[in-house]
Amino acid sequence: MNPDIAISEAESVVMDILWRAHPASADEVIAALAGQQDWQEATIKTLLNRLLNKGAIKADKDGRRYLYSPLLQREQWLSQESDSLLERLFGGRVAPLVAHFSKQRKLSRSDIAELKRLIEGLGNDDAN
Repeated sequence: MNPDIAISEAESVVMDILWRAHPASADEVIAALAGQQDWQEATIKTLLNRLLNKGAIKADKDGRRYLYSPLLQREQWLSQESDSLLERLFGGRVAPLVAHFSKQRKLSRSDIAELKRLIEGLGNDDAN
């Protein structure tokens, strides 16, 4: 499996369903998306086929239907997406990202405390 699978925004919605509950049939994915998206059945099946062709999911025959399961793990995808965003928008640097969010969105006291804990934890890792 290719570890750098490019997943579109629409495909990530389908992946999210499969990450939460798998294996799942196309009908189960369609039902799960019914309240979230205004997509036709054919659109969802197309997205499943795209994900299958990319190697992000697998399909196992179960009688007359297929059951889909993720091959691409959610944490792996999150890592790829965050690295890509960081590189594209902030030259790969975390500090400008945090500065941007602190200016654009008011950080709560708990957000600031969590960031401090993370930074302190990073400093402890460097000492070892």
